[in-house]
Amino acid sequence: MRLTVILIATDGARARAALSLALAAAALGEPACVYAHEAAVTCFAAAPRADDDGAALAAAGLPDRRALLAMAQDAGVALIACQTGLALTGLGLPDLVAGVEAGGMVSLLQAGGRLVCV
Repeated sequence: MRLTVILIATDGARARAALSLALAAAALGEPACVYAHEAAVTCFAAAPRADDDGAALAAAGLPDRRALLAMAQDAGVALIACQTGLALTGLGLPDLVAGVEAGGMVSLLQAGGRLVCV
């Protein structure tokens, strides 16, 4: 059964939690998806963000947001950016990491499975 993690906030800590949860599901052989709702699409940005905390995370041996995005994609986790969020933020798919798809709540519900909000 597919796990869909709905990311509802823009902060890096939530983004890392959402990606980590989806990666855990993928490691168990379950299909997983992270859906960035509204302004949370900025968490899929290809460019570095002020809250990436790369140095602090690296010192602890942990991946930052962009590394987790790459790991998620390598594990087959689907990354979906809210179409409304793209319009609200002025971002387009080219501004996000490669492979992110645009979508909406209707398609998430059609896919079925478990939904978790972070």
